[in-house]
Amino acid sequence: MNREQSTLDNQGRALTSIGIGEVGAGLRHHWQSARSSDFIGKVAETYLTRIFLMGLALVTTVVVARLLGPAGRGYYAVAAATGALGVQFGNLGLHTSNTYFVAKYPASLPSLAGNALAVSFGFGGLIALVLGIIFTLSPGLLGIGGATLLLALGWIPFGLAYTLTQNLLLGLQDVRGYNLAEILSKTIPLLLIGILVLTRHIGVASLFSTMLVALIVSWLWIARRLQERSAGPLEVSTAVFRDSMGYAMKAYMAATFCFLVLRVDLFMVQHMLGPEQAGYYSVASTMADYASVLAMVIGTILFPKLSAVTDLQLKLALTRKATIGTGLILLPLLIVASLLARPAVRLLFGVSFLPASLAFILLMPGMLFLGIHAVAVQFLNSIGYPKSVVIIWGLCTFFNIALNLWAIPHHGIAGASVVSSISYFLAFFFVMWVIYRTGRNAGMLA
Repeated sequence: MNREQSTLDNQGRALTSIGIGEVGAGLRHHWQSARSSDFIGKVAETYLTRIFLMGLALVTTVVVARLLGPAGRGYYAVAAATGALGVQFGNLGLHTSNTYFVAKYPASLPSLAGNALAVSFGFGGLIALVLGIIFTLSPGLLGIGGATLLLALGWIPFGLAYTLTQNLLLGLQDVRGYNLAEILSKTIPLLLIGILVLTRHIGVASLFSTMLVALIVSWLWIARRLQERSAGPLEVSTAVFRDSMGYAMKAYMAATFCFLVLRVDLFMVQHMLGPEQAGYYSVASTMADYASVLAMVIGTILFPKLSAVTDLQLKLALTRKATIGTGLILLPLLIVASLLARPAVRLLFGVSFLPASLAFILLMPGMLFLGIHAVAVQFLNSIGYPKSVVIIWGLCTFFNIALNLWAIPHHGIAGASVVSSISYFLAFFFVMWVIYRTGRNAGMLA
């Protein structure tokens, strides 16, 4: 009996040793594969860059909030949102189509870059002019004016130029250049703000101008880097523009509706509750954006990779793997962020900004679904933007605005946060449904 037991023990140890060896070999294989993966390497580099930038941006947000106070921070946030909204409406979807087409046809870079600048300073300049006339004639619509309004409108053409050319870098797989441009745009403002503090030139307009200067410098750096990669001088090509627009317009419509869902509530809070509540809500929204940055990075790097894949089954498999991984990482991260929200707001922004903590916590469920959506939707982006995606975000925009008309007056910024979370969940649910239907129609899902 003892001999049999000894034999069994030896066999068990041997099998255990083999099992551990196989598991260890498997883990080593996956680790080596991960280290050698170009996709994972680019995601890691971009994510580490974003973490660094998050720190810089958080410091900038805290400095601006403390220098301006809640009301001044509210005016500052509205100015920033005005410029961002102009960029969103003015890009015509070319930020996405530029990445897609330059990745497939690198020789088209001179034409794509030339068209990008024509749209930026032609169409973008026209948008800035029209908005300037509207807000000057009706100053109560926005709540800002003078130099602050002028700077916000000036952001539009330069913001377009930065966005469209930076996405050309991404399409060329120049992720390093893409990240360096981001670093420039976030470090320069802090240096300039330091100069303003030393010279005691503190105000909404002066602080916002530091962001605009950084944007222009970063765009000029991108232009120089693209020039080094270009096979010829810049040119405006109507033929290339026509080819791009078919794809771009669907991306444009979907992205515009998405942007409205993400940002229109800030304008509604400003209009209904005033600049102080807008300042609180802008802090909550900014912190929520930081919490979901990993998902946005994964989606950014995944899009050109999926666009280069022709096999639909492989696209779906890559998307499924990335989506599940994103969800598993985001869930505990957002739970921890919610638990630390109140002490973090108190530490970073001061007691006066504590109302932002509840709004931030109520945004967290929505940020989970939005983050997963940001990765999963790249599958649909890579197969040509089905019209259903545009319809989904259009309905979510209508729902968000309509419900906020009731929620904000009755429940303040907490109501705006809940409405946003519900809107993000609806977008997530219906996009996942479209992906499932696409896979099932292709015979890959039951």
